[in-house]
Amino acid sequence: MLKNSFKKFAGKVALVTGGSRGLGAATALALAEEGANVVITYVSSSSSEKANAVVREAEAKGVRAVAIQSNQAEAHKAEELIQHIVESMGRLDMLVNNAAVAYQGIPIDSPEIDIAALDHQYAVNFTGVIALIRAAVKVMGDGGRIITIGSGVASRTGHPGLADYAATKAAIVGYSKGAARDLAPRNITVNVIQAGVMETDMAAPYAEAKPVIISTLAIKRFADVKEVAAGIVFLASPEASYITGSVFDVDGGYGA
Repeated sequence: MLKNSFKKFAGKVALVTGGSRGLGAATALALAEEGANVVITYVSSSSSEKANAVVREAEAKGVRAVAIQSNQAEAHKAEELIQHIVESMGRLDMLVNNAAVAYQGIPIDSPEIDIAALDHQYAVNFTGVIALIRAAVKVMGDGGRIITIGSGVASRTGHPGLADYAATKAAIVGYSKGAARDLAPRNITVNVIQAGVMETDMAAPYAEAKPVIISTLAIKRFADVKEVAAGIVFLASPEASYITGSVFDVDGGYGA
């Protein structure tokens, strides 16, 4: 524990949603490496084993860690989650909104479009995110950090079958810029990281299209989750105290 007292996030508490795997797990572990106590959420009981493995790995770094099952689509439960974290960890300093879903591949005029699935996507990717932000800032002290994972498809070019997904991510950018203005007097920064395609489970549907996707990138490969997590750690750090309302592209030069 003593060695962690000299790290940049020593004594801080971070919530990383969707932290049982992929970018969420990498982010939680990167923050723990810098001394942060971490809370991760996961939605499905089938992910509990992976979530607990992340907790054990974080604890091995000398920090406190806990995994909480939570459904981000249930926005009305956001305050309950945040209060539980404060009661168990004592505080909340950083919120990383990583949890998201993607229903894609069907044009908006298709008779096969699943409206219920798209509504759920909005609930997870936008409504649930802003509910957590609203709840978190009620307990977050001055100098807190809010970082949300966006997507280049929201701001670069349109893609068939991605209109609703892109809309959820574009909405997050607009909300974050407004929230940055609201929270600046408290030195709470609010930023978005627009991640490129990463080697995660979410990228599995792109397997056949991988060569085409890579051809659009300046750096000819998919991102490693640790590369994107490094950007999140920077925005959470004291060195990023003058950065707010910004959108950071960590996407290998997509569209460059």
